[in-house]
Parts: sequence; structure tokens; C-alpha cells
Amino acid sequence: MAKLSLEGLKKIKESVEATVTLREGGYRAKVNIHMGTCGIASGARTIMTAVLDEISKRNIKDVIITTSGCAGLCSREPMITVELLGTAPVKYVDLTAEKMREIFEEHVLKGNILEKYALAIGSETTF
Repeated sequence: MAKLSLEGLKKIKESVEATVTLREGGYRAKVNIHMGTCGIASGARTIMTAVLDEISKRNIKDVIITTSGCAGLCSREPMITVELLGTAPVKYVDLTAEKMREIFEEHVLKGNILEKYALAIGSETTF
């Protein structure tokens, strides 16, 4: 088994803290931007910029932004997953900055899922 680096441990800590904070009420929403190589090549950085701009211009304090690697659907990138406290996560695909802003307004702020951009609702499970 490979040894964990200090940087690897920091990433694990940040991921766990983000999940715990969301559950404990510190944040009401989490937006996970899938930034694997395929996501970045497809425009994930533009998606990240759009959501950070929305948070900044609206002075939002209760939404957390995280990143992850490839979700295994390279042809559907750029992709995000939105989680609101107490609801199933929603995976959005084939995004642009404009779609991201619309998802932020409707789903993240108002709680309305935009089915026209959604690929799946709910978590994957392994048996």
C-alpha cells in the first residue's frame, strides 16, 4: 500500500470536514465540480469561475464549493453535483457558464431541480 503524503492527508481532512459541516448545518448546500483531466479539458474551470462569481457577487456564505476527479462520464463533462441538506444529490452534465448560473439560481438558491440539465438524482450505491 502506498504511503499517504501530507498533502493527501490534508485533502482527506478537507473532504471529511466539508461533509460534516454540511450535515451539521454550517452550510445549506454543496456544489462539487468534477475536475478530472476530462472535466478540465471540457471547460470545468469556466464552470468553477461562474459559480465562484455568483457566490462573490451575492455575498453567499452558506454554500460550499468542492472539487473531485472524473466521475466516469467523460463524454458528459463538464459536470457538477449539487447537494442541498436533506435532499438527494443531483448530477448535472454538459454544462456551460450560463447553465451553471441558472443551476445556481434555481437549484442552489431556490431548491428547484433543473431536470433539463440533470443526468441523475440520488447517490450511487455498491452492494
